[in-house]
Amino acid sequence: MSERQNIEWKQNWHNDYLKWICGFANAQGGTIYIGKDDNGNVTHLANYQKLLEDLPNTIRNTMGIICDVNLQEESEKKYIEIKVQPYSVPVSLRGRYYYRSGSTKMELTGIELNEFLLKKAGKTWDDVIEERASVSDIDTDSLNQFIKDGLKYGRMRDIEGLSTFQILEKLNLVENGKLKRAAIILFAKNPNKFYPSIQIRIGRFVKDSTDLRFHEILEGNLVYLLNEVQTQLNYKFLTKRIEFEGMRRLEKDEYPIVAIREMLLNALVHRNYMGAHTQMHVYNHKITLWNHGKLPSELTEADLLKPHSSLPRNPIIAHACFMAGYIDTWGSGTLKIIEACKKEGLPTPVIKEIQGGIQVSIYKKKDVSKLVSTEVTTEVTTEVTTEVKKIVSVIIGELSSKEIKEFLQLKNDEHFRKKYIKPALTLNVIEMTIPDKPRSSKQKYRLTKKGIELKNNYK
Repeated sequence: MSERQNIEWKQNWHNDYLKWICGFANAQGGTIYIGKDDNGNVTHLANYQKLLEDLPNTIRNTMGIICDVNLQEESEKKYIEIKVQPYSVPVSLRGRYYYRSGSTKMELTGIELNEFLLKKAGKTWDDVIEERASVSDIDTDSLNQFIKDGLKYGRMRDIEGLSTFQILEKLNLVENGKLKRAAIILFAKNPNKFYPSIQIRIGRFVKDSTDLRFHEILEGNLVYLLNEVQTQLNYKFLTKRIEFEGMRRLEKDEYPIVAIREMLLNALVHRNYMGAHTQMHVYNHKITLWNHGKLPSELTEADLLKPHSSLPRNPIIAHACFMAGYIDTWGSGTLKIIEACKKEGLPTPVIKEIQGGIQVSIYKKKDVSKLVSTEVTTEVTTEVTTEVKKIVSVIIGELSSKEIKEFLQLKNDEHFRKKYIKPALTLNVIEMTIPDKPRSSKQKYRLTKKGIELKNNYK
Protein backbone atom coordinates (compact mmCIF):
# COMPACT_ATOMS: atom_id res chain seq x y z
CA MET A 1 0.00 0.00 0.00
CA SER A 2 1.27 3.50 -0.87
CA GLU A 3 0.18 7.08 -0.32
CA ARG A 4 -2.47 8.08 -2.82
CA GLN A 5 -5.72 10.06 -3.16
CA ASN A 6 -7.19 8.78 0.12
CA ILE A 7 -4.13 7.67 2.14
CA GLU A 8 -1.67 9.80 4.15
CA TRP A 9 1.20 8.71 6.42
CA LYS A 10 2.62 10.82 9.25
CA GLN A 11 5.25 9.78 11.80
CA ASN A 12 3.93 12.01 14.58
CA TRP A 13 0.82 14.05 15.15
CA HIS A 14 0.80 17.79 14.55
CA ASN A 15 -2.31 19.99 14.69
CA ASP A 16 -1.51 21.18 11.17
CA TYR A 17 -2.69 17.74 10.02
CA LEU A 18 -6.24 18.83 10.83
CA LYS A 19 -6.05 20.46 7.37
CA TRP A 20 -5.62 17.00 5.82
CA ILE A 21 -8.66 15.73 7.72
CA CYS A 22 -10.68 18.72 6.52
CA GLY A 23 -9.47 18.07 2.95
CA PHE A 24 -10.53 14.42 3.09
CA ALA A 25 -13.96 15.33 4.51
CA ASN A 26 -14.58 17.80 1.68
CA ALA A 27 -13.40 15.37 -1.01
CA GLN A 28 -13.89 11.61 -1.15
CA GLY A 29 -12.86 10.74 2.37
CA GLY A 30 -9.61 9.02 3.35
CA THR A 31 -7.39 7.65 6.06
CA ILE A 32 -4.45 9.20 7.92
CA TYR A 33 -2.02 6.88 9.68
CA ILE A 34 -0.07 8.45 12.54
CA GLY A 35 3.06 6.49 13.38
CA LYS A 36 4.19 5.53 9.84
CA ASP A 37 7.10 6.90 7.83
CA ASP A 38 7.05 7.98 4.18
CA ASN A 39 7.45 4.37 3.08
CA GLY A 40 4.52 3.15 5.15
CA ASN A 41 6.67 1.45 7.77
CA VAL A 42 5.38 1.55 11.35
CA THR A 43 7.72 3.62 13.53
CA HIS A 44 5.77 3.32 16.81
CA LEU A 45 3.85 6.13 18.47
CA ALA A 46 4.92 6.73 22.06
CA ASN A 47 2.02 9.05 22.96
CA TYR A 48 -0.70 6.92 21.35
CA GLN A 49 -2.80 6.77 24.52
CA LYS A 50 -3.07 10.55 24.82
CA LEU A 51 -3.83 10.93 21.12
CA LEU A 52 -6.60 8.35 21.35
CA GLU A 53 -8.24 10.52 23.99
CA ASP A 54 -7.52 13.95 22.47
CA LEU A 55 -7.97 13.54 18.72
CA PRO A 56 -11.72 12.75 18.56
CA ASN A 57 -12.52 15.84 20.64
CA THR A 58 -10.06 18.05 18.75
CA ILE A 59 -11.55 17.05 15.41
CA ARG A 60 -15.11 17.53 16.61
CA ASN A 61 -14.43 20.88 18.31
CA THR A 62 -12.52 22.42 15.38
CA MET A 63 -14.57 21.09 12.44
CA GLY A 64 -17.81 19.74 13.85
CA ILE A 65 -17.32 16.28 12.36
CA ILE A 66 -16.84 12.79 13.78
CA CYS A 67 -13.98 10.54 12.68
CA ASP A 68 -13.10 6.99 13.66
CA VAL A 69 -9.81 7.08 15.61
CA ASN A 70 -8.48 3.55 16.06
CA LEU A 71 -5.37 2.08 17.66
CA GLN A 72 -3.49 -0.36 15.42
CA GLU A 73 -0.48 -2.54 16.12
CA GLU A 74 2.18 -4.18 13.98
CA SER A 75 5.17 -6.10 15.34
CA GLU A 76 4.39 -4.70 18.81
CA LYS A 77 4.59 -1.16 17.44
CA LYS A 78 1.59 1.11 17.97
CA TYR A 79 0.11 3.48 15.42
CA ILE A 80 -3.19 5.31 15.01
CA GLU A 81 -5.65 5.14 12.15
CA ILE A 82 -7.93 8.14 11.53
CA LYS A 83 -10.74 7.27 9.13
CA VAL A 84 -12.45 10.29 7.58
CA GLN A 85 -15.79 9.94 5.82
CA PRO A 86 -16.77 12.25 2.94
CA TYR A 87 -19.31 14.89 3.98
CA SER A 88 -22.19 16.16 1.84
CA VAL A 89 -21.93 19.59 3.50
CA PRO A 90 -18.86 21.85 3.37
CA VAL A 91 -16.44 21.36 6.27
CA SER A 92 -14.24 24.24 7.44
CA LEU A 93 -11.29 24.44 9.78
CA ARG A 94 -11.33 27.76 11.65
CA GLY A 95 -13.14 29.39 8.74
CA ARG A 96 -10.85 27.95 6.05
CA TYR A 97 -11.77 25.25 3.55
CA TYR A 98 -9.38 22.52 2.40
CA TYR A 99 -9.75 19.90 -0.30
CA ARG A 100 -7.84 16.73 -1.13
CA SER A 101 -6.97 16.49 -4.83
CA GLY A 102 -4.71 13.66 -5.96
CA SER A 103 -2.10 13.28 -3.26
CA THR A 104 -2.03 16.95 -2.28
CA LYS A 105 -4.00 19.11 0.13
CA MET A 106 -5.10 22.53 -1.13
CA GLU A 107 -6.81 25.49 0.48
CA LEU A 108 -9.86 26.66 -1.45
CA THR A 109 -10.13 30.40 -1.99
CA GLY A 110 -11.80 32.82 -4.36
CA ILE A 111 -13.49 31.28 -7.40
CA GLU A 112 -12.59 27.71 -6.44
CA LEU A 113 -14.19 28.15 -3.01
CA ASN A 114 -17.32 29.64 -4.56
CA GLU A 115 -17.69 26.67 -6.93
CA PHE A 116 -17.05 24.22 -4.11
CA LEU A 117 -19.72 25.74 -1.84
CA LEU A 118 -22.25 25.78 -4.68
CA LYS A 119 -21.54 22.15 -5.47
CA LYS A 120 -22.01 21.12 -1.85
CA ALA A 121 -25.34 22.96 -1.91
CA GLY A 122 -26.39 20.94 -4.95
CA LYS A 123 -26.05 23.93 -7.27
CA THR A 124 -23.83 25.03 -10.14
CA TRP A 125 -22.90 28.62 -10.97
CA ASP A 126 -25.33 28.87 -13.89
CA ASP A 127 -28.23 27.49 -11.81
CA VAL A 128 -28.23 30.45 -9.38
CA ILE A 129 -30.89 33.17 -9.61
CA GLU A 130 -29.68 36.57 -10.88
CA GLU A 131 -31.62 38.94 -8.64
CA ARG A 132 -30.72 42.02 -10.70
CA ALA A 133 -32.17 40.70 -13.97
CA SER A 134 -35.66 40.71 -15.47
CA VAL A 135 -37.17 39.52 -18.73
CA SER A 136 -36.60 43.01 -20.17
CA ASP A 137 -32.86 42.20 -20.17
CA ILE A 138 -33.39 39.38 -22.68
CA ASP A 139 -32.50 40.01 -26.32
CA THR A 140 -35.44 38.64 -28.32
CA ASP A 141 -33.39 38.47 -31.55
CA SER A 142 -30.92 36.10 -29.91
CA LEU A 143 -33.74 34.04 -28.42
CA ASN A 144 -35.50 33.83 -31.79
CA GLN A 145 -32.27 32.71 -33.48
CA PHE A 146 -31.85 30.08 -30.78
CA ILE A 147 -35.43 28.82 -31.33
CA LYS A 148 -34.94 28.75 -35.10
CA ASP A 149 -31.80 26.62 -34.66
CA GLY A 150 -33.58 24.31 -32.24
CA LEU A 151 -36.56 23.80 -34.58
CA LYS A 152 -34.19 22.85 -37.37
CA TYR A 153 -32.83 20.02 -35.23
CA GLY A 154 -36.28 19.03 -33.96
CA ARG A 155 -35.43 19.69 -30.32
CA MET A 156 -37.57 22.76 -29.63
CA ARG A 157 -41.14 21.52 -29.52
CA ASP A 158 -44.48 22.83 -28.26
CA ILE A 159 -43.36 26.45 -28.08
CA GLU A 160 -45.82 28.03 -30.49
CA GLY A 161 -47.74 30.83 -28.81
CA LEU A 162 -45.49 30.90 -25.74
CA SER A 163 -44.20 34.20 -24.38
CA THR A 164 -40.50 34.93 -23.91
CA PHE A 165 -40.78 34.21 -20.21
CA GLN A 166 -42.61 30.91 -20.84
CA ILE A 167 -39.93 29.79 -23.28
CA LEU A 168 -37.26 30.57 -20.70
CA GLU A 169 -39.23 28.53 -18.17
CA LYS A 170 -39.38 25.62 -20.59
CA LEU A 171 -35.58 25.76 -20.91
CA ASN A 172 -35.22 25.64 -17.08
CA LEU A 173 -33.81 29.16 -17.05
CA VAL A 174 -36.29 30.50 -14.49
CA GLU A 175 -36.81 29.76 -10.81
CA ASN A 176 -39.49 31.29 -8.56
CA GLY A 177 -40.35 33.76 -11.29
CA LYS A 178 -36.76 35.04 -11.59
CA LEU A 179 -34.09 34.53 -14.24
CA LYS A 180 -31.12 32.29 -13.61
CA ARG A 181 -27.57 33.24 -14.50
CA ALA A 182 -27.72 30.82 -17.44
CA ALA A 183 -30.46 32.96 -19.05
CA ILE A 184 -28.15 36.00 -18.88
CA ILE A 185 -25.24 34.13 -20.45
CA LEU A 186 -27.39 32.72 -23.25
CA PHE A 187 -29.66 35.63 -24.21
CA ALA A 188 -28.99 38.90 -22.35
CA LYS A 189 -28.81 42.15 -24.32
CA ASN A 190 -25.78 43.17 -22.28
CA PRO A 191 -24.44 40.26 -20.17
CA ASN A 192 -21.36 42.34 -19.26
CA LYS A 193 -23.66 44.51 -17.20
CA PHE A 194 -23.90 41.55 -14.82
CA TYR A 195 -20.60 39.70 -15.35
CA PRO A 196 -17.73 41.90 -16.62
CA SER A 197 -15.47 39.15 -18.01
CA ILE A 198 -17.96 37.83 -20.58
CA GLN A 199 -15.90 38.59 -23.65
CA ILE A 200 -13.67 36.87 -26.15
CA ARG A 201 -10.44 38.59 -27.15
CA ILE A 202 -8.98 37.60 -30.50
CA GLY A 203 -5.39 38.59 -31.26
CA ARG A 204 -3.25 38.23 -34.39
CA PHE A 205 0.32 37.27 -33.51
CA VAL A 206 3.34 36.54 -35.66
CA LYS A 207 6.52 35.41 -33.87
CA ASP A 208 5.20 34.61 -30.41
CA SER A 209 2.60 35.65 -27.82
CA THR A 210 4.35 39.01 -27.30
CA ASP A 211 4.24 39.93 -31.00
CA LEU A 212 0.65 41.23 -31.18
CA ARG A 213 -0.23 43.00 -34.46
CA PHE A 214 -3.96 43.73 -33.95
CA HIS A 215 -6.89 42.45 -31.93
CA GLU A 216 -10.66 42.49 -31.46
CA ILE A 217 -12.68 42.38 -28.22
CA LEU A 218 -16.11 40.81 -28.66
CA GLU A 219 -18.81 41.11 -26.02
CA GLY A 220 -22.29 39.67 -25.96
CA ASN A 221 -24.41 36.65 -25.13
CA LEU A 222 -23.56 33.08 -26.10
CA VAL A 223 -25.78 32.99 -29.21
CA TYR A 224 -24.23 36.23 -30.48
CA LEU A 225 -20.63 35.26 -29.72
CA LEU A 226 -20.97 31.84 -31.34
CA ASN A 227 -21.69 33.51 -34.68
CA GLU A 228 -19.74 36.76 -34.33
CA VAL A 229 -16.41 35.14 -33.44
CA GLN A 230 -16.51 33.04 -36.59
CA THR A 231 -17.49 36.08 -38.66
CA GLN A 232 -14.58 38.13 -37.30
CA LEU A 233 -12.12 35.28 -37.82
CA ASN A 234 -13.06 34.99 -41.49
CA TYR A 235 -13.22 38.73 -42.02
CA LYS A 236 -10.02 39.88 -40.29
CA PHE A 237 -7.85 37.04 -39.04
CA LEU A 238 -7.89 34.18 -41.53
CA THR A 239 -7.47 33.95 -45.29
CA LYS A 240 -8.93 31.44 -47.72
CA ARG A 241 -6.38 29.19 -49.37
CA ILE A 242 -6.76 28.84 -53.13
CA GLU A 243 -6.75 25.47 -54.86
CA PHE A 244 -7.61 24.42 -58.40
CA GLU A 245 -9.45 21.42 -59.74
CA GLY A 246 -8.83 21.58 -63.47
CA MET A 247 -9.98 25.05 -64.46
CA ARG A 248 -12.06 25.54 -61.34
CA ARG A 249 -10.77 27.95 -58.68
CA LEU A 250 -11.67 26.78 -55.16
CA GLU A 251 -11.46 28.75 -51.92
CA LYS A 252 -10.88 26.58 -48.86
CA ASP A 253 -10.77 27.46 -45.16
CA GLU A 254 -7.41 27.44 -43.38
CA TYR A 255 -8.92 25.39 -40.55
CA PRO A 256 -11.98 23.13 -40.37
CA ILE A 257 -15.09 25.15 -39.51
CA VAL A 258 -16.33 22.26 -37.37
CA ALA A 259 -13.15 22.31 -35.27
CA ILE A 260 -13.30 26.07 -34.63
CA ARG A 261 -17.02 25.94 -33.83
CA GLU A 262 -16.49 23.09 -31.34
CA MET A 263 -13.59 24.97 -29.73
CA LEU A 264 -15.90 27.96 -29.24
CA LEU A 265 -18.76 25.86 -27.90
CA ASN A 266 -16.49 24.10 -25.41
CA ALA A 267 -15.24 27.48 -24.25
CA LEU A 268 -18.69 29.07 -23.95
CA VAL A 269 -20.36 26.08 -22.29
CA HIS A 270 -17.60 25.00 -19.90
CA ARG A 271 -15.88 28.25 -18.96
CA ASN A 272 -15.72 29.74 -15.50
CA TYR A 273 -17.78 32.90 -15.97
CA MET A 274 -16.40 34.53 -12.83
CA GLY A 275 -12.83 34.09 -14.05
CA ALA A 276 -10.73 35.72 -16.77
CA HIS A 277 -12.03 36.41 -20.29
CA THR A 278 -11.60 33.87 -23.08
CA GLN A 279 -8.54 34.39 -25.29
CA MET A 280 -7.95 33.32 -28.89
CA HIS A 281 -4.46 33.62 -30.41
CA VAL A 282 -4.17 33.44 -34.20
CA TYR A 283 -0.63 32.70 -35.47
CA ASN A 284 0.77 31.95 -38.92
CA HIS A 285 0.67 28.21 -38.28
CA LYS A 286 -1.92 27.67 -35.53
CA ILE A 287 -4.90 28.91 -33.54
CA THR A 288 -5.08 28.54 -29.77
CA LEU A 289 -8.15 29.10 -27.60
CA TRP A 290 -7.70 29.44 -23.83
CA ASN A 291 -10.62 29.30 -21.48
CA HIS A 292 -10.66 29.87 -17.71
CA GLY A 293 -11.72 26.86 -15.65
CA LYS A 294 -9.77 23.76 -14.63
CA LEU A 295 -10.73 20.23 -15.54
CA PRO A 296 -13.01 18.39 -13.10
CA SER A 297 -10.96 16.22 -10.74
CA GLU A 298 -12.49 13.14 -12.39
CA LEU A 299 -10.95 13.97 -15.80
CA THR A 300 -7.38 14.25 -17.11
CA GLU A 301 -5.91 15.73 -20.28
CA ALA A 302 -5.57 12.20 -21.67
CA ASP A 303 -9.30 11.56 -21.10
CA LEU A 304 -10.18 14.42 -23.45
CA LEU A 305 -8.54 12.58 -26.35
CA LYS A 306 -10.88 9.59 -26.09
CA PRO A 307 -14.57 8.96 -25.30
CA HIS A 308 -15.21 10.31 -21.81
CA SER A 309 -17.99 11.14 -19.41
CA SER A 310 -19.61 14.54 -19.56
CA LEU A 311 -19.05 16.69 -16.49
CA PRO A 312 -20.17 20.16 -17.61
CA ARG A 313 -19.27 23.06 -15.36
CA ASN A 314 -22.51 24.77 -16.46
CA PRO A 315 -25.10 22.00 -17.02
CA ILE A 316 -28.06 24.40 -17.48
CA ILE A 317 -26.22 26.19 -20.30
CA ALA A 318 -25.09 22.84 -21.73
CA HIS A 319 -28.67 21.53 -21.80
CA ALA A 320 -29.92 24.67 -23.57
CA CYS A 321 -27.17 24.34 -26.18
CA PHE A 322 -28.22 20.74 -26.73
CA MET A 323 -31.84 21.85 -27.27
CA ALA A 324 -30.67 24.33 -29.93
CA GLY A 325 -28.61 21.66 -31.69
CA TYR A 326 -25.34 23.43 -30.92
CA ILE A 327 -24.00 20.32 -29.21
CA ASP A 328 -25.05 16.72 -29.87
CA THR A 329 -23.93 14.69 -26.91
CA TRP A 330 -22.08 15.98 -23.87
CA GLY A 331 -18.47 14.87 -23.69
CA SER A 332 -17.95 14.68 -27.47
CA GLY A 333 -16.68 18.20 -28.19
CA THR A 334 -12.95 17.48 -28.00
CA LEU A 335 -13.41 14.32 -30.11
CA LYS A 336 -15.14 16.35 -32.83
CA ILE A 337 -12.22 18.79 -32.90
CA ILE A 338 -9.74 15.93 -33.26
CA GLU A 339 -11.83 14.15 -35.91
CA ALA A 340 -12.34 17.34 -37.96
CA CYS A 341 -8.58 18.00 -38.07
CA LYS A 342 -7.84 14.37 -38.91
CA LYS A 343 -10.34 14.47 -41.80
CA GLU A 344 -8.53 17.48 -43.28
CA GLY A 345 -5.13 15.83 -42.88
CA LEU A 346 -4.07 18.25 -40.13
CA PRO A 347 -1.94 17.33 -37.10
CA THR A 348 -3.65 16.12 -33.94
CA PRO A 349 -4.78 19.12 -31.87
CA VAL A 350 -3.05 19.73 -28.55
CA ILE A 351 -5.36 20.04 -25.53
CA LYS A 352 -3.80 20.90 -22.19
CA GLU A 353 -4.56 22.35 -18.78
CA ILE A 354 -2.56 25.52 -18.27
CA GLN A 355 -2.69 28.60 -16.02
CA GLY A 356 -6.00 27.70 -14.43
CA GLY A 357 -7.78 26.88 -17.68
CA ILE A 358 -7.92 24.68 -20.78
CA GLN A 359 -6.06 25.53 -23.97
CA VAL A 360 -6.86 23.94 -27.33
CA SER A 361 -4.44 24.37 -30.25
CA ILE A 362 -5.12 23.40 -33.85
CA TYR A 363 -2.44 23.51 -36.54
CA LYS A 364 -2.06 23.97 -40.27
CA LYS A 365 -1.03 21.13 -42.51
CA LYS A 366 2.49 21.63 -43.83
CA ASP A 367 5.40 20.54 -41.60
CA VAL A 368 3.39 21.40 -38.52
CA SER A 369 3.89 18.07 -36.77
CA LYS A 370 7.45 19.19 -36.09
CA LEU A 371 6.15 22.45 -34.65
CA VAL A 372 3.74 20.66 -32.36
CA SER A 373 6.46 18.34 -31.08
CA THR A 374 8.88 21.22 -30.63
CA GLU A 375 6.38 23.34 -28.70
CA VAL A 376 5.38 20.59 -26.31
CA THR A 377 8.98 19.53 -25.71
CA THR A 378 10.15 23.11 -25.31
CA GLU A 379 7.52 23.80 -22.70
CA VAL A 380 8.69 21.04 -20.38
CA THR A 381 12.43 20.94 -21.11
CA THR A 382 14.16 23.80 -22.96
CA GLU A 383 12.40 26.59 -21.06
CA VAL A 384 12.91 24.84 -17.75
CA THR A 385 15.92 26.80 -16.56
CA THR A 386 18.25 25.81 -13.75
CA GLU A 387 16.40 28.28 -11.52
CA VAL A 388 13.04 26.68 -12.31
CA LYS A 389 14.46 23.23 -11.57
CA LYS A 390 15.72 24.50 -8.22
CA ILE A 391 12.42 26.05 -7.16
CA VAL A 392 10.54 22.89 -8.14
CA SER A 393 12.97 20.73 -6.19
CA VAL A 394 12.50 22.60 -2.88
CA ILE A 395 8.73 23.08 -2.82
CA ILE A 396 6.95 20.59 -0.58
CA GLY A 397 3.30 21.24 0.18
CA GLU A 398 2.65 25.00 0.31
CA LEU A 399 5.44 27.50 0.94
CA SER A 400 5.61 31.28 1.12
CA SER A 401 8.11 33.18 -1.04
CA LYS A 402 10.14 33.87 2.10
CA GLU A 403 10.35 30.15 2.91
CA ILE A 404 11.34 29.28 -0.66
CA LYS A 405 14.08 31.93 -0.64
CA GLU A 406 15.41 30.55 2.61
CA PHE A 407 15.56 27.03 1.16
CA LEU A 408 17.39 28.37 -1.91
CA GLN A 409 19.59 30.67 0.21
CA LEU A 410 18.60 33.73 -1.83
CA LYS A 411 18.35 37.34 -0.60
CA ASN A 412 17.61 39.56 -3.62
CA ASP A 413 13.81 39.85 -3.97
CA GLU A 414 13.85 41.17 -7.54
CA HIS A 415 16.22 38.45 -8.77
CA PHE A 416 14.10 35.82 -7.04
CA ARG A 417 10.89 37.10 -8.61
CA LYS A 418 12.27 37.44 -12.17
CA LYS A 419 14.43 34.31 -12.36
CA TYR A 420 12.50 31.88 -10.17
CA ILE A 421 8.88 32.73 -9.41
CA LYS A 422 7.80 34.35 -12.69
CA PRO A 423 9.26 31.69 -15.05
CA ALA A 424 7.90 28.85 -12.88
CA LEU A 425 4.41 30.41 -12.94
CA THR A 426 4.61 30.98 -16.70
CA LEU A 427 5.54 27.34 -17.28
CA ASN A 428 2.68 26.29 -14.99
CA VAL A 429 4.95 24.16 -12.79
CA ILE A 430 3.93 26.12 -9.69
CA GLU A 431 0.73 27.98 -8.81
CA MET A 432 -0.48 30.49 -6.24
CA THR A 433 -2.68 29.36 -3.39
CA ILE A 434 -4.54 32.70 -3.63
CA PRO A 435 -4.49 33.42 -7.39
CA ASP A 436 -7.08 36.20 -7.23
CA LYS A 437 -4.88 38.15 -4.78
CA PRO A 438 -1.30 37.75 -6.10
CA ARG A 439 0.12 40.31 -3.66
CA SER A 440 -1.58 38.91 -0.57
CA SER A 441 0.60 38.69 2.53
CA LYS A 442 -0.76 35.16 2.98
CA GLN A 443 0.24 34.10 -0.54
CA LYS A 444 1.94 30.74 -0.89
CA TYR A 445 3.06 28.55 -3.77
CA ARG A 446 2.61 24.86 -4.52
CA LEU A 447 3.55 22.50 -7.32
CA THR A 448 1.07 21.89 -10.11
CA LYS A 449 0.52 18.47 -11.64
CA LYS A 450 3.13 19.38 -14.25
CA GLY A 451 5.52 20.55 -11.53
CA ILE A 452 5.17 17.27 -9.65
CA GLU A 453 5.91 15.33 -12.85
CA LEU A 454 8.91 17.55 -13.54
CA LYS A 455 10.20 17.06 -9.99
CA ASN A 456 9.87 13.29 -10.32
CA ASN A 457 11.81 13.38 -13.61
CA TYR A 458 14.75 15.11 -11.95
CA LYS A 459 14.95 12.77 -8.95
